[in-house]
Amino acid sequence: MAVELPRLPRLTSLPALDHPELVAPPVAAALASWPGAAGVAVVEIDPELADTAAMSAAYDVPMEAGANCVLVAGRREGDERIAACLVRADTRADVNHTVKRLLDVRKPSFLPLERAVAESAMEYGGITPVGLPEGWRLLVDARVADIDVAVIGSGLRRSKLLVPGRLLAQLPRAEVVEGLAG
Repeated sequence: MAVELPRLPRLTSLPALDHPELVAPPVAAALASWPGAAGVAVVEIDPELADTAAMSAAYDVPMEAGANCVLVAGRREGDERIAACLVRADTRADVNHTVKRLLDVRKPSFLPLERAVAESAMEYGGITPVGLPEGWRLLVDARVADIDVAVIGSGLRRSKLLVPGRLLAQLPRAEVVEGLAG
């Protein structure tokens, strides 16, 4: 039985597994090994509209359908700890309290842009929780799991992934956290 792809008006859904050219290489590799990937669509967008607010306005996608992936790092006793935080686009990750506590670090901060791009092997504006480096934690705000069709990065600015929120909560290494975002 074929899985129905997630869809949104004004965007053409394609099976992400069949279009690795539309996602960053680590995203394609992660999708190929993830059982949930059959339910993931990829949509092409104008790369100038990759930022969430611009994409939402241009394609009539409500902000609450978007999920942003932010990378946070901190140190404890010389050990660096990195987490990708996936939160609804109409919220912000609670870095100074919840993320700090979960990472058990003294001073969390956003991973610098150059490092985020280099270490994720993804483009700025397209960083996604799919295909991140093995040692990074993946923290998913519980409200993301409730999104019918979540719009997330594809690793590239010229496309987005459409994923049912419940599948995002089932990504490998995902830790669903109540109150990750405020």
